[in-house]
Amino acid sequence: MMQGMRRLGQSWIGKLVVSILFGFLILSFAIWGIGDIFRGGYGRNNVASVGSTDISQEAVRSAYQTEIQRLIRESRRAITPAEARARGIDQQVFGRLVTEASLDEYARRHGLSISEATVVQSVVTNPAFAGANGAFDRERFVNLLRENNLSEAGFLRAQQQSVVRLHLAEAISGGAQPPIAMLEAIQRYGAERRTISYVTLPASAAGELAAPDDATLKSFFEARKAAFRAPEYRNVAVLTVTPASVTRPQDVSDADARAYYDRVKDARFTSPERRAIQIVVFPSEDAAREAAAKVKAGETLEQAAGQLGVTDLGTVTGADIFDPAVRDAAFALAEGQVSEPISGRFGFTVARVSGIAPGGVRAFEEVAAEIKGQIAAERARSTVTELHDKVEDQRLSARPLAQIAQDLGLTLRQIPAVDAQGFDKAFAPVADIPDRAGVLQAIFNSDVGVDNESLRLSDGGYLWFEIAAIEPARERAFEEVRATVERQWREDEVSRRLSERARALVAELDKGTPMATVAQQAGLEARQATDVARAASAGLPVNVTTQVFATRVGKAGSAAMGADRVVFLVESASVPPLVRTTQEATTLEARLREAISDDYLSEYVVGLQKAYGLTVNQQSLRTATGGTDG
Repeated sequence: MMQGMRRLGQSWIGKLVVSILFGFLILSFAIWGIGDIFRGGYGRNNVASVGSTDISQEAVRSAYQTEIQRLIRESRRAITPAEARARGIDQQVFGRLVTEASLDEYARRHGLSISEATVVQSVVTNPAFAGANGAFDRERFVNLLRENNLSEAGFLRAQQQSVVRLHLAEAISGGAQPPIAMLEAIQRYGAERRTISYVTLPASAAGELAAPDDATLKSFFEARKAAFRAPEYRNVAVLTVTPASVTRPQDVSDADARAYYDRVKDARFTSPERRAIQIVVFPSEDAAREAAAKVKAGETLEQAAGQLGVTDLGTVTGADIFDPAVRDAAFALAEGQVSEPISGRFGFTVARVSGIAPGGVRAFEEVAAEIKGQIAAERARSTVTELHDKVEDQRLSARPLAQIAQDLGLTLRQIPAVDAQGFDKAFAPVADIPDRAGVLQAIFNSDVGVDNESLRLSDGGYLWFEIAAIEPARERAFEEVRATVERQWREDEVSRRLSERARALVAELDKGTPMATVAQQAGLEARQATDVARAASAGLPVNVTTQVFATRVGKAGSAAMGADRVVFLVESASVPPLVRTTQEATTLEARLREAISDDYLSEYVVGLQKAYGLTVNQQSLRTATGGTDG
């Protein structure tokens, strides 16, 4: 049963089923939002029903909002409602709730339950509720429930429900086993390796291109007019407050830096003494004493050790030596000395110190700049928070960002034009946009005059923006983009010529002409690549290796490689046999078992919804997830 619980808990359907199960429950209160079950919320505005099991609007709203907060914490940036809907988060949360409701309805109709005593026992033995002594701590348990607005009886009911779902899921899909043929096919796909010979046609092999006339370029432009269309541009004012922008090491006084230095000097700026140590472990004390005496008489430690050999510990600190007796003795020796026999943990040992690197303390003057930078960075975090609050206070008065920046001594950046990919009108990337993808998405999901929420940046800072104007997408005239059209025409013409040459070479290879001959006739260098995998390998990009694996052994093919083109001949392919006892095969089988279990459970849940009847109030769902006003 426990093995099934672990396996089910690793798959996505399983996670839906056991989302509030046992120890993960307390850790995920803030994620899954279970509190709505016990706070009422199953009122008149149900979002969906499976049979007689309802899903309330409040349940969906709470689960959706807590999932958004989880994603914000993970990504460390703001996620707008539009982005959340585009990523399907609302449907994912709703789907999880419907799955749970379907299993709950089945359990209710068939009278499936688990005793309260069993659930109580699971709680008592749950490490999440253990105190400092490792035993169940009732006060900790009650405090955790109180913090999450849950009653004890309500929590136990939710646990009972979760365990029933788990048993159902295990009964439905717990015995799934992947067929051997599936294992072999997937193993073959990943483990197959190929050997190829190939040549590279450089862009220069296309020859000189005559300057195109306007008629040629205009024809090229008209055929691809959409590719040269001007995108929508936005004129944006951006205000950022980041730790880097407010970090001022020059404001940190020498006294503060000195106090910090004194506090951390031993841990951070003191390097311990290091010694080069060699040891010999002897089977008896007498043997060790005899060896030590030989060394004193003039033999080397190596000679005295004989067949036992000398073990070199390297240049180490005292903390690096596991045996305290050996450590203390070795660090009491002078350089070049050999110790008396040491009664250590692994036997009687003789140690030699062949070199000593003294420890030391870096002077304050040496590290003052580093310390001031760190202190300034620590102070900057609180400064960022203070500035954020000040900006937000002024925004409550509907003041524009330009005035706020002026009042607070901040720098407002004006971006005259930026498209959704971050390029300006000269096709150059607009520099210094923090968290580029997320910020651009937020900008293009907004509009002129909208009071946008601040965006939390990945470095702990904040960004505000105002859209001053929007320039709609439009068709460009040929004269505006003539240089771009010509550049694209040249790239396409080079690609076309290389493709023609490549087809001719492939035809020769397919006739049986050796690669060495084809390469010599073309004035190219023939190369060979072995152990080529489907991923990028042997210096070849993934699009080339993909084409290699799409070509039969003994046949030729070609693929683009940047501005160049590769012509190859597949010489051989090899696949190691499937050995099910290897770690790779075991992992593969486990993953396939999970995937099949997911499919079984998913299909079964769909069947339950058809049998019991699934009704969905789309308007209520949109209201719960912020699609419309509730």
